[in-house]
Amino acid sequence: MKEIDDEFDVKLGRIGNRRAGRATSFLRRVRQEAQKAVPSSRRASSFTGARIGRGGAQGTVLAGRGRDARRRRVVIKARIVRIKAGDTGAVRAHLRYVQRDGVTREGEPGELYDTASDRADGKAFTERSAGDRHQFRFIVAPEDSAELTDLKPFIRDLMRRMEQDLGTRLDWVAVDHFNTGHPHSHIVLRGKDDAGDDLVIARDYIAHGLRARASDLITRELGPETEIEATRKLEQEITAERFTRLDRAILRDAVEGRLDVGARPASEPAWQSARIGRLRTLERMGLAGEEAPLHWRIDTELEAKLRRMGERGDIIKTMHRELGAAGLSRAGGSYAIFDPEQGGRRLVGRVVGGGFSDELTERRYVVLDGIDGRTHYAEIGALGANEEPPVRNAILELRSRAVEPREMDRTIAKIAAAHHGIYSDHLHRAFDVQASGEYIASHVRRLEAMRQAGLVSRQSDGSWKVGENHLDRALRYEAFDRSRKPVQVAVLSWHRLEDLPQALGATWLDRQLVAKVPEALAPSGMGAEVETALRVRRQWLIEQGLAREQDGQVRYARTLLQTLESRELARTTADISARTGLEHVEVKAGDNVTGVYRRVLTLNSGRFALIERSHDFALVPWRPVLERARGQLVTGSVGGAGISWSIGLKRGAGR
Repeated sequence: MKEIDDEFDVKLGRIGNRRAGRATSFLRRVRQEAQKAVPSSRRASSFTGARIGRGGAQGTVLAGRGRDARRRRVVIKARIVRIKAGDTGAVRAHLRYVQRDGVTREGEPGELYDTASDRADGKAFTERSAGDRHQFRFIVAPEDSAELTDLKPFIRDLMRRMEQDLGTRLDWVAVDHFNTGHPHSHIVLRGKDDAGDDLVIARDYIAHGLRARASDLITRELGPETEIEATRKLEQEITAERFTRLDRAILRDAVEGRLDVGARPASEPAWQSARIGRLRTLERMGLAGEEAPLHWRIDTELEAKLRRMGERGDIIKTMHRELGAAGLSRAGGSYAIFDPEQGGRRLVGRVVGGGFSDELTERRYVVLDGIDGRTHYAEIGALGANEEPPVRNAILELRSRAVEPREMDRTIAKIAAAHHGIYSDHLHRAFDVQASGEYIASHVRRLEAMRQAGLVSRQSDGSWKVGENHLDRALRYEAFDRSRKPVQVAVLSWHRLEDLPQALGATWLDRQLVAKVPEALAPSGMGAEVETALRVRRQWLIEQGLAREQDGQVRYARTLLQTLESRELARTTADISARTGLEHVEVKAGDNVTGVYRRVLTLNSGRFALIERSHDFALVPWRPVLERARGQLVTGSVGGAGISWSIGLKRGAGR
């Protein structure tokens, strides 16, 4: 007969205190039972603050609830994002991301919805978030989500249940994604409660409570997991090349790397059989070995190795999918993973595809068809506020980043060491009278980036307090920055390789032709395509009078790149003048240019910013910082190393 939780045993003995004891409340008894369910190490641990905030009690109770074998599983990832005061750029960017193309079943852009409407107003939500201190972002992925025809009712039920647990109405929007093998939903929750105060959610509720509520809802919707479903899922884990529940159970029962299967048999025959099958699979992988009947040796790095194996399997699937979408066929043996940890690594190739390796933190990957004849997968980290993702068919250069102070850090340290740990642009000019304004400004931008990481401070007079150990701080910043962006990405060509051989302008092919040490090209894949494109480009340059054949070699004009760029800019400015009626003004080193930034022009010679004034316009080298000033007045100082921009100044300075 199944045990009944409410049964009790009568114990005879000496009668104790006859006075009526104080009744224990139901909530107190629940908390006591929940505390018993927590492992002893946790009970003995010090205060963690995991229950501070709304939903703390519910999170504790749900965390202590035993795992029901028939309850369906839900994976929930959570992230709390800090929002700068008055800056909703990150909110807008995230909403654009979750609504990107190709996330619906039909390959269309995603549609925001909320508690009452299937078409929520993202702009209004962003405006309401302007004063928020933080924002919650969740990814909710039921294991059996493919069986749901629509995720919206499930997400709305989950958010209503969350409101009940937290005791406040919630302001949220969500988007459903069907672009992976597991349909899932992205939820963006404002960090304010219904009273306008900061919404603080207990860590226990985020870690345990929300997942338990979602599991209850999906189980109620689809019914408890049947024995056939459970057996099928378990059988899939036996041969899986990743870390599974079976592996977790094996590690739990193993003692110092040894597992006695007979001493700790599984409670169910199906689990016992699956565990034996999994051990045989691990043996074939070289991660376990049977030393005697029912006695197994387990690899001490089992979990780490299986997780790496699972990641590699996911990467290979991603590369195969991206190559198929681009219409390319490459041998599986040519697949490679770009490892930025190996110093001095460099890779050049054509963008086949890209996406998010981690949707919650918005870390990106890119797949490159390399000129070395191999297909590479590379993690490029999260994009900055003014950066854009690589586009398909663009030609990129990836470099691994060395964690070491830069030359500008050494310059700052020298100046600060002579002035009690203080740096300023005035002190820099006194230190190096030949330094240009743009050069000094690059040092200031470096310090501003370090200030945002909490490593230096800016004083009221505009100077910087960097301390005497600035190089150590610069090293810490480089390590922190590489964790966010593990590689340096440079765009060599925004245009397709097929369009370059006869293109007007200084192309990547031209830079290869005049390079002292040109790129090494493989005889297959993109390497062969580049070799063919270079031959066609040489012939085109000869026809244009910019190269000639002499003694069996091709001689190029000394000013080849400058001539090609000038020709392309001349044609582009003529087209703009004919279309707008404005006169083109050439900007030279030493000039100041003031006007309204209109847009970026992507030419074969590079990217240029269109700066308009009342009667004329200028084309100047483009920088990402200009994108946040589109349609605004900007002022630039042209130096030898580039242009230093100021945004939003009055119409005083001119050229």
